[in-house]
Amino acid sequence: MKNANPVSSLRLWISLLGAALLLAACDGTKHAEPAATAPAAVKTVEDHFPITFGGQTVRMQLAVTPSEMEHGLMGRPKLADDEGMLFVYRRPQPVSFWMRNTPNPLDIGYINPEGVLEEIYPMFPFDETPIRSASQRLQFTLETNQDWYSNHGIRPGAQLDLKALAEALKARGFEPKDFGLGAAGK
Repeated sequence: MKNANPVSSLRLWISLLGAALLLAACDGTKHAEPAATAPAAVKTVEDHFPITFGGQTVRMQLAVTPSEMEHGLMGRPKLADDEGMLFVYRRPQPVSFWMRNTPNPLDIGYINPEGVLEEIYPMFPFDETPIRSASQRLQFTLETNQDWYSNHGIRPGAQLDLKALAEALKARGFEPKDFGLGAAGK
């Protein structure tokens, strides 16, 4: 019986030599090529953003899309003392909230497009009675633990940091100008 023909053996040796050279070239050392930077991951409704409101920093989740707004804090049994959910509308409008499937007692603040708090209401677990705004010109609402506003001295007239909100919207992948906010807030 004969060994493989010489042409096949030569091809095999050339392939092995090429593979060895390729492995030697890829020895894991860094080369002078510029490193590619990965784009920052877009944040979601689950992420928290430190935003000042009435002189208090609140770790806010942003509900921006219709499905995020519809779900809100449903099913959440507890919020940390400094947490809340900010609902962000694209344009000023009247708002109305209820507590369907929400076991945690909350307060809700209705905020105008300039970031000024206009109204505060208590909300009770599982109460489906709508809490309608008196104002027809609101763009943000902040849900917090019940009594958060009074415990922190936050009253109508308190200011939401729109610059920080604009940055949080950008981190979520939204254009602040689509919500009436410049890149640095209003």
